[in-house]
Parts: sequence; structure tokens; C-alpha cells
Amino acid sequence: MNVKRIRTIGLVAVAAIVLAACGNLKSSSFGSNSTSTTTTGSKTTTTTGSTDSEFYQGVIKNGQYRTSKSRGVNVSQNDNVMNLKSFETGLLDVSKKEFSTSKYVYQEGQYLSTSTVEDWLGRKSKSNATGLNPASNGKTGASTRNPIYLQQLEEQDYMIQSGSKLTLGGVTVGLGLNSVDYYTKVEYGATYETNISTTELTAQGKRMANTVLQRLRQKSALKSVPIVLALYKQSSNDSLVGGNMVAYAVSKNGSTSVSDWKALNWNNYVFPATTESKNAGANSTDTSDFSSFKTHVQNFFPNLSGVTANAHYKDKSLSKLSVNITTKFYSETEIISFTQYLATAAKRYLPSGVPVEITVKSANGDIQSFLARTAKGSAYYTHVFSDQGNN
Repeated sequence: MNVKRIRTIGLVAVAAIVLAACGNLKSSSFGSNSTSTTTTGSKTTTTTGSTDSEFYQGVIKNGQYRTSKSRGVNVSQNDNVMNLKSFETGLLDVSKKEFSTSKYVYQEGQYLSTSTVEDWLGRKSKSNATGLNPASNGKTGASTRNPIYLQQLEEQDYMIQSGSKLTLGGVTVGLGLNSVDYYTKVEYGATYETNISTTELTAQGKRMANTVLQRLRQKSALKSVPIVLALYKQSSNDSLVGGNMVAYAVSKNGSTSVSDWKALNWNNYVFPATTESKNAGANSTDTSDFSSFKTHVQNFFPNLSGVTANAHYKDKSLSKLSVNITTKFYSETEIISFTQYLATAAKRYLPSGVPVEITVKSANGDIQSFLARTAKGSAYYTHVFSDQGNN
């Protein structure tokens, strides 16, 4: 099992840059409507400001965004990029339960280094005493080997601004846990799978989370601040959606263990709905609305390769819909006409009261246009990407 560093730019970040440059939609995670600056000696700390109370302000230090000290560390077997994206957004949503966006400022993790996280993601062994994954038992059978449970680990820091100072107000640590562990019996050999039940991965995650908590409390800056521990169930590599958060707990007053875990009924589904997603809890009204949207769009514009969506649910209620459309269009006039039609069709057929994003791509993956609506909005923001760079 190898641990590697990966660097990805999620769609949320890309959209934030585009929207900041082109339009009026308030949907970036870290906005730029206003900033506040604190100066201590020769060091300047700036907050990004926020375009919406739903999102955190971020920390800029000495003119640069403050990135994580363990940015991009991940177990090498993770081939589903959707897991990486939904893990981070899910962790932000869990953090909001404890750290209000109106009171706290977001800062990427500064207390866990790359080398520390790499060691923790490894197996426990003579050469790696801090490994959180169980030591190998030497067996290779799918049901007899000790699998790799922990695949991702991320730290998020939450700061409190008081006058001219930013002080640490709390920390969230997320543990990304495998529902399927992929492995080989010999180097470069065939890939095998060990399936891990939700019950087992949750139990293992809680055990590891308490170990992580004990280690964090040994750091002087983290001795007494609130620490949120969140467990994320990773989807399989062939899944079209990312995984979901399954539980979280909060450690307060310097406690070194937690037992009061709160279960989270969060799920992601693909539309058009499969039998599996319908049985799992995808709302029939939502699936019907999307089916109507898909039918009308494909009937009006037949040159489409596919219309799908990722539906995000919290407690059986739709919380966000991300629609992906692949076209066979070549001319800009077709793209403009299609985008205009989408704005009308989406308003008519897609569920209201939830954020909706629609991304239109060419067959080779180039983004051709983007549409979005906030949960409270009715009209869609639209942008067509042009080679000439016209807004």
C-alpha cells in the first residue's frame, strides 16, 4: 500500500473563479465582496470576505492564500475523483454544525504535516508505529486479510476574528474510509477487492478517530479547542457519485475521547435513477422531475451524448442537484441557443428550493456553458464559454 500526494482542482473552485470574473451569482465557497485586514509587525493577515452567509471567509497571509500543510495526501488506490470532491464539501457541511459561518473564518489545516498524514494513512508496522491502518496479517484472501480502512485524512481549522487578531477557535478532522479495499497479491498483478460493510468501517473509523484525537490533544495549540471528528464512507471506484458522511462527534473542553457519535443520513444518487438508487431512497418526485427535464431537452436538441445528474440528499430531502450534459455541438450559436433553452427548461421542470448547477461539456470534455441557481433563487445565471473570451 502506497501513500501519494495528489493535487486536484475541483469543479467548485473552477466555478468560483469563473463566476467571480463574469457574473453576479453568489455561489463560490470563499467570496470577494469584502475583506478585512489585520497587521502584526511585518505580517499581514487578510480574510477573503464572503458573498453569502452560507460560506466561510478564507485566510490570506502575506498576500497568499494559506494552503494546507498536508495538501493532497491520499492513499494511492483512490481512483474515483468524486470521492475527493464530496469528501471536502461534506466536511465543510459537517463543520457548519459546530462552527458558524458568521462567527468563524476558514483556514486550511496547519497542524498536520505531509509526513505526519502519510504515516497515519499507512499500516502500523515496526517502521511505522503511528500507522492507523491495521498491520498486515500476511493473508491475501478477500475475507481473511486485514484491509486498508483509512484512505483519506483532512484537517480544517476554524479561526475567530477579534479586533486585529485571528485566533484558533476549533478544528475539524475528517477520516475517509473505504467501502471497498482494492489490492494486489503480487506487484503489478491482478486487482482484487475486499468489501467492507458500513457497520465495520464506521466501527473502525470511530476507533481511529479517538486515536487521532489523543494525538491532536498533545499539541499545545490544540489542548482545549473544540475538535470535530467526521467519518466519510468512500464510494467504489466504478461509482458515478462520491461517497457520503456517515457520522460525526465533537470533543470539547480538552477531552481525549468521544463516544457521543451522531449518525448522518446523507446520500448521493445518480439520475436517471437506477433500481438501486430508487430502493436506497432517491425521492420519486425528484426522479420524475429530472426525467421530464431530460426528455424535453433531448427532444428539443437531439445532438446530445448524455444528460445525467448527481443528486445530494440530507435526511431524505434533496439538498443539491448537479446536472451534467454532454453535447455534439460545434458552433457557438448552437451552444448559445442550447444554454438559453436550458435556463427555461430547468426553471420549468427541475425541483425548486435547492441549489442547481448545470454544466454543459463537449464530447472531449471542454466546458461549453454553465448555469446555476441558488436555493432561494428562481432565475438561472448563465455563461457561455467563448474562444474570444467575451463575457
